[in-house]
Amino acid sequence: MSADPGSPPERPPRGRDARTVGLARAFEWYAEAMRLWRRGPLTFSALALAILAANVALELLPRAGVVAAQLVLPLLECGLLYASLAADRGDRPRLRHLVAIVGARPAAIAAVVVAGSLVFAAEAIVALEAGGVDLLAPGSSASEIAPGSLLVIYAAGMLTSLPLTFVPFAALFDGLGFRDAFAASFEAFTRNALPLVAWGALSFALLIVGLLSSGVGLLLALPWTAAASYAAWKDIFGVR
Repeated sequence: MSADPGSPPERPPRGRDARTVGLARAFEWYAEAMRLWRRGPLTFSALALAILAANVALELLPRAGVVAAQLVLPLLECGLLYASLAADRGDRPRLRHLVAIVGARPAAIAAVVVAGSLVFAAEAIVALEAGGVDLLAPGSSASEIAPGSLLVIYAAGMLTSLPLTFVPFAALFDGLGFRDAFAASFEAFTRNALPLVAWGALSFALLIVGLLSSGVGLLLALPWTAAASYAAWKDIFGVR
C-alpha cells in the first residue's frame, strides 16, 4: 500500500464483490463517519466550505456556470472522500485532498462527472415538472425556489444518487473502468437497498438541517455524509 494517504487502497485486479448487510448498518456508517471526522474536523469543514464557495461562484455565471458546476463540483466533492481515506489510515485530512482527483485516470474522472450529472438531471426534471423552475436559467438558486419545491427537488436528487453512491469509489479507489464502476455501484444498491435508503434518509435530514441553518450546518453535513458513504463502501465491499 502506498504511503501517500491520498492514494487509493490496494485493490484486487477485478474489483470487489458487493455483499449484503443489514438495515442497522446505516447507523453504524454514520458512527464510523464521526470517528473519521474527528481526525480533522476543521479541515473537513474547510474542504466543505471550499466546495460551497465554488458552487456560489459558479452560480454567478448564467447558464455556463450551471454547466461548469456539473463538471467541477462532483470532482471537488471527491476531496471529502480522499480526506476520509486519509483519516481512515490514521493520517489527517488535508486541504490538498480537494484536488487529489487531478491525478486520477480520465475514465475515473468521467465516471464521477457523469454520475453527478445524472443526479443533477433528475433534479432539473423534477424542478421543471413540480415547480416550473428551470435550474439552467439564471437566478435559479436554492434561495429563490419555494421551500416545498426545494424539498421535492433535493429528495429526487437523493433518490437518484443512491444507485450511484459507489461509482466514485469503484472508479477512483478500485480502479474499475467506466461501465464497470456503474455496474458495481448498481449491484451494491440492489443488494443493499434498505440500508442505503436509510443512509439516504439520514443524509437528506442532515442536508435540510444544514439549509435551515443558512448553510452553516452544511460545513458539518457534507463531511459527515461523505465519510458515511466511505464507511458504507468499506462495509459493503469488504474493504480492510
